[in-house]
Amino acid sequence: MSRRRSLGPKKKLALLLSAATVAGGGAFVMATTSNASPPAATTKSAADSTVCQGLATALGNNERFIAGQRANPDAQSEARIANREAVIAQIKVQQEASGCTVGESAQGSQPAQPEQPAPSQPAAGGQEGQAGQDAQAGQEGQAGGGGAAGEQVCNGSTVTLSGEAGAPAASSNQFPAGTRLKVTNLDNNKSTTVEVTSVSGSCVLLNNAAFEQVREPGKFLIRRAVIEKVG
Repeated sequence: MSRRRSLGPKKKLALLLSAATVAGGGAFVMATTSNASPPAATTKSAADSTVCQGLATALGNNERFIAGQRANPDAQSEARIANREAVIAQIKVQQEASGCTVGESAQGSQPAQPEQPAPSQPAAGGQEGQAGQDAQAGQEGQAGGGGAAGEQVCNGSTVTLSGEAGAPAASSNQFPAGTRLKVTNLDNNKSTTVEVTSVSGSCVLLNNAAFEQVREPGKFLIRRAVIEKVG
């Protein structure tokens, strides 16, 4: 007849202490492991942030411009491409600093410019009045941010920055150098009138100085813009 062996109080206490020690050691190991591997920083995409979207659009527009220059080169294409490659490098630096995906590229909304209907011939008095308005628009445009209303163009286009330095200016794939464009940001009612000085892959790209005149803090894309040709 077998007899059960019972544990004495001292042995029971020793076993309980051993189990507690093992459990505590496991918890310590788990805590140490979790503390040793902090979560990686989250990288934002253009879909997550308006800042990232603006930078991605600027990068994409510059890439499209470079592709166009390589497809149809001329005597100045090599210099233009080198300039835009430097701009792209700066945009990538801004993407990294803003926590965006470095190198992410997007194309801005740039619809083709519709043909404008031929205007009817005004009376002589109307022609003189129009000439006076054009002269006034040119004078106000020279002053900088102001300017009279002109012919609205590039309907539905977003506006972003080219990343280029220098005095306020714009680049365009629809208007020749010397054209004066007024850009108004409807989100803050700020506007700037600038001269087109170079070619880009968009209806209008503002350089850094011009974009600063109409931007909202922390944003690199103007979604609601009115673009007018004033000279």
